[in-house]
Amino acid sequence: MATDIVIPSDLWEEDEETVITGWLADDGATVEEGALVVEIMTAKVQYEINAPASGILRIKEEADAVVPKGAVIGSVE
Repeated sequence: MATDIVIPSDLWEEDEETVITGWLADDGATVEEGALVVEIMTAKVQYEINAPASGILRIKEEADAVVPKGAVIGSVE
């Protein structure tokens, strides 16, 4: 069963969208739970998102994509 990687909706208030600045692992890579997998940027702050589970990374949104809060940008299978 896949576990979604989601843009957090509780980290900032002003911005409704964020930009994926870069994936730290490739699509299909094996990742460990808690490992940094993606960096995102709001208008003011850069955040890093950790893998929510161990498994195979599946990327749904590529780097430079603009996505809203709560968007599913990938998963770990």
